[in-house]
Amino acid sequence: MGNREDLLAGAKRCLMEKGYSGTTARDIAAAAGTSLAAIGYHFRSTRALLNAALIEAMEEWGKEIERTLAADASLSGTPAQRFLTTWTRITESFVRLRPLWAIQFELIAQMDRLPELREAFATANRQARLGLAAIFEQLDPGADERKAMAVGSFYQALLGGMAAQWLVDPDQAPSADDLLEALRTIGAGLRTE
Repeated sequence: MGNREDLLAGAKRCLMEKGYSGTTARDIAAAAGTSLAAIGYHFRSTRALLNAALIEAMEEWGKEIERTLAADASLSGTPAQRFLTTWTRITESFVRLRPLWAIQFELIAQMDRLPELREAFATANRQARLGLAAIFEQLDPGADERKAMAVGSFYQALLGGMAAQWLVDPDQAPSADDLLEALRTIGAGLRTE
């Protein structure tokens, strides 16, 4: 790897260990085995490097979740069985990727001060919604983008809400079985109207 790649890898490690606000240029240079000057040369600023590392880490995480969900969507079984399998795996990802989830919540709270990240998050949100609709409900965004966005937004809200609950109190966060029971209860109530 070259200095640029080493810096990105070091910045990702620091993000996971120290968070966005807690990571310094010295931390990154030490983790990357490079000089402080290399940050300025390759990225112009520590913040630009952190942003690039965060976006790269989020893309990697998104691809991992997409692979997981796509594999689960192709499983045989009832929709309820696929739902349980998928949400069990998503919950497992909260354990592995806790620091990345924590960073996202940290940055959402600071979004007004980070316009360069707001755009990246907005683009990622749109792609995530369409992807979730395709994976969970096999909706083709090209056929009905409005519907795919609505359904994807529901799943994204569920995903973000689950992550928030898991970060705060993993022992009391809902399980996949709890989610399925809640959806069945809500669905039954909506059918009676």
